[in-house]
Amino acid sequence: MTYATGPRPAVETRVAVPAAVLDVVVPVHNEEADLGPCVRRLHAHLSAHFPYPFRITVADNASVDGTLAVGAALAAELPEVRVRHLAAKGRGRALRATWSASDAPVLAYLDVDLSTDLAALLPLVAPLISGHSDLAIGTRLARTSRVVRGAKREVISRAYNLLLRGALAARFSDAQCGFKAIRADVARELLPLVQDTGWFFDTELLVLAQRAGLRIHEVPVDWVDDPDSRVEIVATALADLRGIGRLGRALLTGALPVGRLREQLGRAPLTAPPAQVPVGLPRQLARFAAVGVASTLVYLLLFVASRGVLGAQWANLLALLVTAVANTAANRRLTFGITGRRHAGRHHLQGLLAFGLGLALTSGSLAALHAATAPSRPVELAVLVAANLAATALRFLLLRLAMHHRRPAPGVRD
Repeated sequence: MTYATGPRPAVETRVAVPAAVLDVVVPVHNEEADLGPCVRRLHAHLSAHFPYPFRITVADNASVDGTLAVGAALAAELPEVRVRHLAAKGRGRALRATWSASDAPVLAYLDVDLSTDLAALLPLVAPLISGHSDLAIGTRLARTSRVVRGAKREVISRAYNLLLRGALAARFSDAQCGFKAIRADVARELLPLVQDTGWFFDTELLVLAQRAGLRIHEVPVDWVDDPDSRVEIVATALADLRGIGRLGRALLTGALPVGRLREQLGRAPLTAPPAQVPVGLPRQLARFAAVGVASTLVYLLLFVASRGVLGAQWANLLALLVTAVANTAANRRLTFGITGRRHAGRHHLQGLLAFGLGLALTSGSLAALHAATAPSRPVELAVLVAANLAATALRFLLLRLAMHHRRPAPGVRD
């Protein structure tokens, strides 16, 4: 069989197979030696361990050796294999063209050197098949990943991902691992916006997905560096830096429709939890506790300062009254997020009701203590702290009942 060497439009060899759930793309350029062993090993693994129909697509981008012939022979030998030829180089270009033409609901790709252990392939795509996640990446930088590679590549990889975190606020851990998957419906929306046709393609796709509010699933992988890798580190690093600059400018200037993508693709807000677990409860508890600690310290200082002049009960009344007003104002603003004067009087009255209950608890505790014994000052303070803790829990419940269910609707000033 003879293949033309000049430029030509994309062509592909198809063999009738059951509708594939997963299409695994192997992008190649001049890989006639490694392509056969890679595809046969991948095919054997999927046949033995993948429970759904699959397809393997060899994406030959502008090879000038016998890669295309090897791919065509594999497609003739294995019914689940097809080959697609593109006239121009670029891994990103090959993935965009092949993924865009695929009819499988889940799309993946892996490098021809099979540096990543194939045992991670099913964990990679399972969350996409189930609908739990939108994209999935293998990561070599997780604590449980097992990686064999030289110090130079390790340092470059970690530095690049740190740069992405600083420059583009990336939250994914490993942008460059050649082991990724995406749902086809998500790919249809994102691929037209990805400009890079080379190695930065992965990073650009992931950043767009993150900004669109999509869920990116990460799988720790076992990875062994290919000593015969043909990636030109310096040229690739410079291209990545240019890509970071271009993508950063596009995000800052609004050239990318991030808002539209988030509305169209982003996951809907969680439904409201049952009344027993209201929205924001953990955060409100943490802030209420912080306000409570501060209020208790102020209360103790006021009590100690006025105890010698007013006596225990009056000092307790004064300290509680001052801190109750301040506590209500602080919780209204910091804990429950209510600003403005509307309903402020009612909230403070409800705070004073909580104050009255707290006063009854603390005064009753003091009265019972003094009726039983002549306590030392540390014992007196310890009893007051315990009583205040009980009063604080009661105050939180009363204030939350008063304020949480009367918060204004979104867009309405309180």
